[in-house]
Amino acid sequence: MKTKAFKAALPYTLPICVGFLFLGMSYGFLMRSKGFSFIYPMFMSMLIFAGSMEFVTVELLLSTFNPLHAFILTLMVNARHLFYGISMLEKYKNTGWKKPYLIFGMCDESFTINCAVTPPDDVDKGWFMLFVTLLNQIYWVTGATMGALLGYVIHFDTTGIEFVMTALFVVMFINQWEEARDHRPALVGLGCSLLCLAVFGSQNFIIPAMALIILCFSVTKRRRDKEALS
Repeated sequence: MKTKAFKAALPYTLPICVGFLFLGMSYGFLMRSKGFSFIYPMFMSMLIFAGSMEFVTVELLLSTFNPLHAFILTLMVNARHLFYGISMLEKYKNTGWKKPYLIFGMCDESFTINCAVTPPDDVDKGWFMLFVTLLNQIYWVTGATMGALLGYVIHFDTTGIEFVMTALFVVMFINQWEEARDHRPALVGLGCSLLCLAVFGSQNFIIPAMALIILCFSVTKRRRDKEALS
């Protein structure tokens, strides 16, 4: 059971591996350039495991201690996971002891795979999602640790390397578009995101876009349920 789930999950995480290693290494280089030991990025990537917030934490560690500011900033940066979590409630049912780790380890990439991919019939869903989540965290921890260790001996300008993750999401979107027969969910997501981007700007559009997408899907689901009953 475990072996089948691992083999089924691994191919979906390999594109993530490339992005996480590059971006994780840039984070490790950044931490090392600020004077932190490799221990910091290694354990922070294990225990925080929120890429954007880990980059922000670098400046928090170097500034005056302000726990309220850190809390509010963390909530703003990772508020999108509130919507991710709500949408995964049904998926995480009946996963037993795996559920706490699935909740803790849910990042954007793991959410994308676990939400969009249906494992084969002979593969346990819980183990599949666990390996997707675990492998992605291993990639991130490995990249962050490698970057920090290499930072002891070399200096590397990582400006612009974050675009790797943007390119990765574009590739995954295209792949899902090609595999899905119904493109309406993708079009709704794009439409809501572009609308909120135009209204709220690039710095504040994510949370409104998530809320609008969920609202649109909720309305669509209710209409389909009514049509099914009639």
